[in-house]
Amino acid sequence: MAETLTSETLAKLLASLDPDRERAGEKYEKLRSTLMRYFQWRNAPHPEEQADEVLDRVARKLGDGVEIRNIGGYCYEVARLVRLEALKGKDSKRASLDPNHQDVAVVDRASEAREKELYMTCLEECLSSLPADSCDLIIKYYQDDKRDRIERRKLLALSLGLQGEALANRAQRVRDKLERCVTRCLREKRR
Repeated sequence: MAETLTSETLAKLLASLDPDRERAGEKYEKLRSTLMRYFQWRNAPHPEEQADEVLDRVARKLGDGVEIRNIGGYCYEVARLVRLEALKGKDSKRASLDPNHQDVAVVDRASEAREKELYMTCLEECLSSLPADSCDLIIKYYQDDKRDRIERRKLLALSLGLQGEALANRAQRVRDKLERCVTRCLREKRR
């Protein structure tokens, strides 16, 4: 961790979430909870610490004067980087401590492949258990990349007669339901 979080940078983060301090606090907790789920879903060893690290980094950026238009999206990208850093650190520690690291890596890749296959099986089962409109919504919502995704979401919101924020909220509710289903499925299949 680079530097500690100051009350000034935390205040800037809260202000970027909502001008009303109480609502900002609620949004902060919701964002932190979403980040913890992100790390938990990806089997991170310390989801709470990693979620805090993401929020600290974002707050420091705001404290440095960086303008962030979409805090949620920015936090997601920082979370992705924090996760990659943790994975790199884990691999480098394993390599320095284990003289048979290559053998371990092969086993890890096979285990990772089985885990990914299990995850995909659960995801497909859970998607098929959703109501058709929810399944269609979540697939369309996360389809495409970058600019194409933005345009698709605008069209999707328009076709459903929703504002962008309402569409995002609806997609988040479906995603939360899907995450719970996948987590439950993985737990059952690993027994």
